[in-house]
Amino acid sequence: MAVIVLVLVTILLRGAESRKARILENFDYRAISCRAHTASLTEFGGVGDGKTSNTKAFKTAVDKLSQYASNGGAQLFVPAGKWLTGSFSLTSHFTLYLHKDAVLLASQDINEWPVIKPLPSYGRGRDAAAGRFTSLIFGTNLTDVIVTGDNATIDGQGEFWWQQFHKKKLKYTRPYLIEIMFSENIQISNLTLLNSPSWNVHPVYSSNILVQGITIIAPITSPNTDGINPDSCTNTRIEDCYIVSGDDCVAVKSGWDEYGIAFGWPTKQLVIRRLTCISPYSAVIALGSEMSGGIQDVRAEDIVAIHTESGVRIKTAVGRGGYVKDIYVRKVTMHTMKWAFWMTGNYGSHADTHWDPKALPEIKGINYRDIVADNVTMAARLEGISNAPFTGICISNVTIGLAAKAKKQPWTCADVAGITSGVTPRPCELLPDQGPEKAVTCEFPEDNLPIDLVELRKCSYSMHSYV
Repeated sequence: MAVIVLVLVTILLRGAESRKARILENFDYRAISCRAHTASLTEFGGVGDGKTSNTKAFKTAVDKLSQYASNGGAQLFVPAGKWLTGSFSLTSHFTLYLHKDAVLLASQDINEWPVIKPLPSYGRGRDAAAGRFTSLIFGTNLTDVIVTGDNATIDGQGEFWWQQFHKKKLKYTRPYLIEIMFSENIQISNLTLLNSPSWNVHPVYSSNILVQGITIIAPITSPNTDGINPDSCTNTRIEDCYIVSGDDCVAVKSGWDEYGIAFGWPTKQLVIRRLTCISPYSAVIALGSEMSGGIQDVRAEDIVAIHTESGVRIKTAVGRGGYVKDIYVRKVTMHTMKWAFWMTGNYGSHADTHWDPKALPEIKGINYRDIVADNVTMAARLEGISNAPFTGICISNVTIGLAAKAKKQPWTCADVAGITSGVTPRPCELLPDQGPEKAVTCEFPEDNLPIDLVELRKCSYSMHSYV
């Protein structure tokens, strides 16, 4: 009997020794933080057939992995496949990583989109006065959050929502694809975002944000499909992004009318670089119109605009309050534009009827330099506010090639003040050219903002199967 037992034990041990680890997935990526624990969505019941709802699987996975927040953090791996899901929330010290052949499909079932309150700095939803549908990927009061992949796809299947919007059938504001609020240390990178119901990426009331290597594509006629909207955020870096959309490629915001004034949370220390934008009906970068909490220290450079309505556009109005100041733009190339420069102080669209007619925005310290544009209908349309003119405008080293059917008057200016230097065609009288003897180079800060000092670490993911 003892001999039989010994033989069985020997066989089992040899069997165990003969089992080899087979690597199912193994790759490296760069991130602000690496994680000690990993898991796949399939471990929580995920099914990547494009038909089965994975909302419960995502929620269960995030909930289970949250236990590692204080123990090295966790990363959730989404394998190749089509993963249908409604809205789900993230947790702190967490990475959501999508395989290069993974596609997140936003659910068409409206019951999978919980409704939450309007943003306090807006007072109401953008589409409707009531609340708003939670974004597809959502998080609040978090720290150290990463959403990334090897150029994986998140498809918002927005046509359903666009039709509801146009038919005025929505009781709540449409969801965004990614929204992180009241959080810090955020990375959103290396993803393709398609057909968002509304805005694509919306960090709000947050700080230390890196948005990098994002491709955003939506039909150019799709409503409000803004690309990246930093909103009441501090220390943000947006770089190496390609955006085709039906609205502004980057829209900088900080609250709406009296609600934004009362909330008083500005967007500041924002870097935008190496951005390519196509948006025939909107701007490359829009400052406002919801800017009532203030916008300050925006640095944009190495920008390419192709068939876009305007370059950097400032949008505000009486009742907005707040400010837009210390704006720096350089190294911009534009092809086929309606306006190269556009500032407007009469942008309406108020949150409600309670806006204060005495709340006048302050627009000053606007610096544009080293810009080349061709096939432009009109060089500039600059319209300030009669009793609150836009001041401190500086435009230097700019060459604008007008289109064959350009406006006869390339510049229109009202209630603005500033200077120009080396600008073609000749600017309006309110922005006098300084001449070669007093040539001016408009400012662009050479110091680094804190977000520029953030270095990414090399992280690894590995999943094994024992056979």
